[in-house]
Amino acid sequence: MSETGQTQQLKRKLSARHLNMIAIGGSIGTGLFLASGATIANAGPGGALLAYGLIGIMIYFLMTSLGELATHNPTAGAFFTYGTKYVEGGFGFALGWNYWYNWAITVAFELVAVQFIMKFWFPDIPGFYWSAIFLAILFGINALTVKGFGESEFFFSLIKVLAIIVFIIIGIAMIAKIMMTPGMSTFTNWTKGDAPFVGGFQALIGVAMIAGFSFQGTEMVGVAAGESKNPKKTIPVAIKQIFWRILLFYIVCIFIIGTLVAYDDPRLLQAAASEDIALSPFTLLYEQAGFAFAASLMNAVILTAILSAGNSGMYSSTRMLFSMAREGRAPKLFAKLDLRGVPMNALYATTAVAALCFLTTFIGEQAVFNWLLNMSGMCGFIVWLGIAISHYRFRKGYLAQGYKLDDLAYKAKFFPFAPWFAFILCSIIILGQNYEALIGGKIDWLGLLSTYISIPLFLAIWFGYKWKYKTKLVPYNEMDVQPANLDRE
Repeated sequence: MSETGQTQQLKRKLSARHLNMIAIGGSIGTGLFLASGATIANAGPGGALLAYGLIGIMIYFLMTSLGELATHNPTAGAFFTYGTKYVEGGFGFALGWNYWYNWAITVAFELVAVQFIMKFWFPDIPGFYWSAIFLAILFGINALTVKGFGESEFFFSLIKVLAIIVFIIIGIAMIAKIMMTPGMSTFTNWTKGDAPFVGGFQALIGVAMIAGFSFQGTEMVGVAAGESKNPKKTIPVAIKQIFWRILLFYIVCIFIIGTLVAYDDPRLLQAAASEDIALSPFTLLYEQAGFAFAASLMNAVILTAILSAGNSGMYSSTRMLFSMAREGRAPKLFAKLDLRGVPMNALYATTAVAALCFLTTFIGEQAVFNWLLNMSGMCGFIVWLGIAISHYRFRKGYLAQGYKLDDLAYKAKFFPFAPWFAFILCSIIILGQNYEALIGGKIDWLGLLSTYISIPLFLAIWFGYKWKYKTKLVPYNEMDVQPANLDRE
């Protein structure tokens, strides 16, 4: 069918059940199962809990901001569209490209993590083959209809949720001394040595970036809004449930790990960077509870988590590229849909970036892993900054044009404190992430590059577009704050 004869619209096939699991699945991955150990080792149980708590509060505020924007104007373009309409054309352009390569890079990161995980069972098979196999699987899932993607993500997320619920039950039983190694005592890990806070402010800022990476994916609800049924009803439900998921899945898990696993345990220090899955803090706790099969069990769960995060990342980045192409901000070939409503050209481009995982063949697994982690983490915080700025300006423009807040399908709470809190905290974490590289006499240029490379890239795209098209900040009284027309499939 020709492009002119085809509506070229994404299909609204995602139900509330799918949206809820996408919100969960996008935010539960290797960051929680592996990197949580590094946060406790570096900042102590109190520092880790504080970092995850602050990030959790910030995410809740950001999701309420996104909920207001996404119910008012549900579109797969999400952050690109909101940044363009409510801030400035160049800002939205840079935000869209940032989100696309953020999640395309994250898919590559997850595929490198696959190499670590599969070595547990098959230590002699080169990791290149596992990345290729799982990249093909992710491509195949996303080449299905959007409903097929939603069903697969529902299944992956359900496994992760069940694993965490079991972990919490066992952890609480151990703290209550129902299941515990004889002679062990609870809560002593909160008072030993430098606990509960270890490493000071720098450690707190460092683990905040890890915590932020763990939470990345919750904003996928905004992208999925473009293909959700009745978004004015389903999105607020998903947004409201995010806070309780954060409280249960992250805060409770970090509390349990910090209570039962000593922050100075040598195995915990290696948990985030080691190729040995037995060093996951989840696995250490299972071993203390007397479950000898913990390593194999957690290996399977983490593999599922990687597939889910990669699956969600492939979906989000593909839809963002499609939306930008439809708005003329990316090559038109990426705006084409096949007969099933899937943007295959955008999927091909995203898959090509995800193939960066094969750099491990030439550079080394750990080096590629760390670079992709740093780039993805920083890009994620830039997206969150964009959400806070876009929502603040949207609300100001909405009121300036005489509209009433009661007419909004979903009204974000704690305005303007919420977007300001998110903006300030994001800025502190971004700028303070590796300030030690600038002090001490000799500048660590390689460390600075690996940490901050995403910032100059974002600014170059933004100001390059601004210079070429002479874009300006959108005045409040000229904003397009009309609600989107949802009278389509």
